[in-house]
Amino acid sequence: MPISLTATVEHFPIAGAFTISRGSKTTASVVTCRVTDGELWGWGECVPYARYGESVESVLSAIETVRPLIEEGMTRTDLQKAMKAGAARNAVDCALWDLEAKRSGSSAAALVGIAGPTPLTTAYTLSLGEPDQMRAQAAKHAHRALLKVKVGTADDTARIRAVRSGAPASRIILDANEGWTAANLAAHFTACAENGISLIEQPLPAGRDEILASLPRPVPVCADESVHATEDLERLVGRYDAVNIKLDKTGGLTEALRMRAAAEALGLKIMVGCMVGSSLAMAPAVLVAQGADFVDLDGPLLLSKDRTPGLRYEASLVFPPEASLWG
Repeated sequence: MPISLTATVEHFPIAGAFTISRGSKTTASVVTCRVTDGELWGWGECVPYARYGESVESVLSAIETVRPLIEEGMTRTDLQKAMKAGAARNAVDCALWDLEAKRSGSSAAALVGIAGPTPLTTAYTLSLGEPDQMRAQAAKHAHRALLKVKVGTADDTARIRAVRSGAPASRIILDANEGWTAANLAAHFTACAENGISLIEQPLPAGRDEILASLPRPVPVCADESVHATEDLERLVGRYDAVNIKLDKTGGLTEALRMRAAAEALGLKIMVGCMVGSSLAMAPAVLVAQGADFVDLDGPLLLSKDRTPGLRYEASLVFPPEASLWG
């Protein structure tokens, strides 16, 4: 049956503010794509990211460009060639997965080959702030099994110590968002090792991370901004120990699954992450994250209001999506 496609913009208020090394925001603006054959429908959500030159307007324009092709019957496989990796393709790809699952009478998990997706331990993200503020944040969430902590200043040693002091039993991921430099990298690595940090995410700017291949890495280092598509992976070997797979970067579930398989074949650990979005954006990522080494799918927990129905979160666990949400 013919498919029609629509895309809309939605805004979700963030609880407080979300602060990283590049700035703060108080609202998550997302683009929602919906495809329908007149009887069944599927949807997907993406988060345009300015770091990659994206805006709500550019994403809507990209989706509109491909809309006639989708309505003529373009498949998910063809979509990978028709659209570049990024947020716009993510929304369309995930909407097509959702529709395909409903048409099959099964589930997206079954289509992927997952017999029974299970709950996952997800990180909870703490914003960048002064050391005392970050210690207080960490103490407030010290009951969580895994914390992801935003850093990325010229001297984060006090912040690293403060967070560990506030949450002595939690596993901790540090995310520098490209904010460290070759000059301060060794000192930060030492502080991370001394404070039992489990993973360091994107310490150096993408394209200026060659030193990672020659500098001892006492704590595993994960690529985020340095990896977008599967073809990026081989040059990361020797520099990074893990890769952060985000559907808004890969351009959807289809490419994310391909990237994960390729990364594992290269011996890289897997982290599955997210932008700040609603449960609809997290749902397909939960499938990619099954069995991953690190999971960071806490976007809805950072919002003051999520979709209804949304994903189920209990303590540090995120549960697979119900069909009423996605898949």
